Amino acid sequence: MKSKPHKRSAARKTSVREPGVDKHLSGERLADSYRVDGSAAGGMLGELFAIDLTGARAKCAGCGASEMVGALLVYAHGMGMVARCPHCDGVVMRMSRTPTHIWLDARGATSIAVAAAR
Repeated sequence: MKSKPHKRSAARKTSVREPGVDKHLSGERLADSYRVDGSAAGGMLGELFAIDLTGARAKCAGCGASEMVGALLVYAHGMGMVARCPHCDGVVMRMSRTPTHIWLDARGATSIAVAAAR
């Protein structure tokens, strides 16, 4: 007599969620819960640059669209933020903060144009 193969129970998926985020949100709705106005990037960018970059124009490396940094779709969380192009959803820039550094990755922007002071 052959014994039936033992079926393993599926392991439960666990995920880490930030405090205050509805545990019933998932996927795109969860991402949207982190999205804030593009001018929210101004706070972290202000720690790096002496000028307000929310009025600067960033050209998306993905689709070529040029938008003010303040018009980018910013997803912020405890460690930093991701700014996405409102046209193609490509990542234009990332910023993160550690206890000793602030990291800026702007490889998703082919250029960032800042108006000269008059």
